[in-house]
Amino acid sequence: MRGPSLFPGLCILLSLPGVIVQKAKGSCPPCPQNALCDIDGYCTCKPGYHSQSGERVLTFPLDICEDVDECKPPFSRYCGKNAECQNVEGSFYCRCDPGYKLLSGDTQFMNPSDNTCQKIASSNNTKGNQELQWVVEDLESRLANKTLWELGEKRKIASKVTSVLQMVESTVLKITLKTPDQDIQKVQNSAVAVKVRVVRDNCSEERKIFNLNIQMNSLDIDCNDIIQGDIKGPSAVAFISYSSLGNIINATFFGEMTEKDQVYLNSHVVSAAIGPKRNISLSKAVILSFQHTKKTNLQGQNVTCVFWKSTEEGGHWSRDGCSLEQVNKSHTTCSCTHLSSFAVLVAPTSQEEDATLAVITHVGLSLSLLCLLLAALTFLLCKAIQNTSTSLHLQLCICLFLAHLLFLTAINRTEHKVLCAIIAGALHYLYLAAFTWMLLEGLHLFLTARNLTAVNYSSMSRFMKFMFPVGYGVPAVIVAISAASGPHLYGTPNCCWLQLEQGFIWSFLGPVCAIICVNLVFFLSVLYILKRKLSSLNSEVSTIQNVRMLTFKAMAQLFILGCTWCLGVLQVGAAARVMAYLFTIINSLQGIFIFLVYCLLSQQVRKWFGNVMKPKSESEIFTHSSRFAAYSKSSENK
Repeated sequence: MRGPSLFPGLCILLSLPGVIVQKAKGSCPPCPQNALCDIDGYCTCKPGYHSQSGERVLTFPLDICEDVDECKPPFSRYCGKNAECQNVEGSFYCRCDPGYKLLSGDTQFMNPSDNTCQKIASSNNTKGNQELQWVVEDLESRLANKTLWELGEKRKIASKVTSVLQMVESTVLKITLKTPDQDIQKVQNSAVAVKVRVVRDNCSEERKIFNLNIQMNSLDIDCNDIIQGDIKGPSAVAFISYSSLGNIINATFFGEMTEKDQVYLNSHVVSAAIGPKRNISLSKAVILSFQHTKKTNLQGQNVTCVFWKSTEEGGHWSRDGCSLEQVNKSHTTCSCTHLSSFAVLVAPTSQEEDATLAVITHVGLSLSLLCLLLAALTFLLCKAIQNTSTSLHLQLCICLFLAHLLFLTAINRTEHKVLCAIIAGALHYLYLAAFTWMLLEGLHLFLTARNLTAVNYSSMSRFMKFMFPVGYGVPAVIVAISAASGPHLYGTPNCCWLQLEQGFIWSFLGPVCAIICVNLVFFLSVLYILKRKLSSLNSEVSTIQNVRMLTFKAMAQLFILGCTWCLGVLQVGAAARVMAYLFTIINSLQGIFIFLVYCLLSQQVRKWFGNVMKPKSESEIFTHSSRFAAYSKSSENK
């Protein structure tokens, strides 16, 4: 399990600095819903709500106040024995478990100290809970039987676990549907916890999403997926947490793990199932929240959401259909498009390799930023070289400078989801714009080389007309379409870049791969034209030297036109580490190549720079003084 590349383009880890709104004390802008204006003139969320950005003060214009679910991790309000928390908009309350009631006759309370839940005598309730308790106790004894698991082959262990998981889910749902008068049932012991919920009515707006939580793990599932449409009678959803099953089907059962990977489970194994129909497709992905079993810092580590996939060989962990939503200090949130048994895997990354690549990236990009700034100033100030080619170089420098600057100033800050999505969109546009200008650079270089053999000024005039609309317009269209089709796919828990889900990353890689291929064609064509031109020239030294210099510059275009980005797709197999270093070194120095070829190797730029830096001689100073004195005397005579 290899970590993301540190160089922008494959995964860019960024965030923007907080936006500070300056305003007079006491005045307040229009506050969003569920927000109030405080005495200092700032919008803050009402009690029971929190800002989407995570900040106390709403300084970001698109920030909103969302309901705090006090019943889910990391809050998980404790209501006392035989009671559970129920979330409502802006608040919460406690109520007794099914089969229990308050001595006062009330249906809800707020504090554990008010918990007087007493058991209600009922033969059906007692029978249902008792049968579930038997299932839990039987499963606990099976999991504790070490000889059952340790002496078997890996394939046999996987097969047994698959059978046990399917048996438990079926049995729990069957018992639940036998006693449908109980809305919620919950039993647990040291090894297993089971919570089931019966749904008999049609779904409403208030009951659109059902939440089940046990052992600090939780499940959110759409009501329509529980009802199952054409099913007559009650339906049920079961949520089961196994605190010790992860020791049996540990990370070694992950199919994508190699022997060198030190992957481990960092959660309980949980199962989610609905009945009476079992294998159905979900209309909406379920959201699972896992409490970490190891309280370690997951910064810079690969966190993966997986499910237990049954196969002919028995079963193994797989990531298909599951994606990571969020990671904090205590919990990991996953989204899955199907029901099964789930867990969270963590793979520590190589800190030594990451540190080396990070240093190379920061040093290379810092040097590139300096060279890009100097190159842009040269293109703006040196009048002798200002033409269509210089304008192309300037736009490329601007796009690369802004993208690299954003990368260096806010790396690895993904705390605010909305800002992270905006950053990802901005980087998507800036890097696409940079590659589009690289494409225009390649086209202009090809037209220039072709005009060495056949002068064609009409092609250059047409080129100048569409240069700016293409350079900035095409990337804008691509990003606009991407943002409209999947705004939620901008930004990930690990980096502010495009997500891999649904192939969204190809909205960047697709155009980039196409541009690299076209520029390679332009590059090879230019080399062929120059080769023919060089062979047709006579032995005049100055002419040959000029063409050879042009040939050298054309070779340098291989780096400037972004063709070396193809090294990124070669990071596989035994040469992956070598390619990663080559990719990072060469592409982080792209700004240096631009400054070297277009400024330092230009005779006009060197001459202009020499004139700027050359001190004036005494004769020049005397001449200027004489002219000024003559002008002053002439003015006096007038």
